[in-house]
Amino acid sequence: MSTAPLRVLFCLGINQNFFDLPTDGITAGDVWKATMAFVDGLKALPGLTYIADIDDDAHMVGPSEGWPWTFYVLADADSQETVKAACNLVRTTPVGSGDVKFWRFVRIEARIGRALTVRDDV
Repeated sequence: MSTAPLRVLFCLGINQNFFDLPTDGITAGDVWKATMAFVDGLKALPGLTYIADIDDDAHMVGPSEGWPWTFYVLADADSQETVKAACNLVRTTPVGSGDVKFWRFVRIEARIGRALTVRDDV
């Protein structure tokens, strides 16, 4: 029996640490490169099909502590373990050349559901 994939909306918010960055050392450019590394990691994650992303930075300025989020990724996942692994990329993606990780600048929340289809039980 095959099961439908989980439809996942990854909601990501830039936090105050990003806005407090100095002009030397880690820069906003380093965080942008880490953002792209995170996205590439999602795209390469086994069991995850990357569908689309939406960047809301033109309409939402400043730190995001919840909705509205800074950017979103829509994907299909084969399991909750895959969703967990995707979220873990925020913890493990490096920023710059030191020990700093992406989670210092970004938070993530995953909303899990299913594609909008007619249900058999209605």
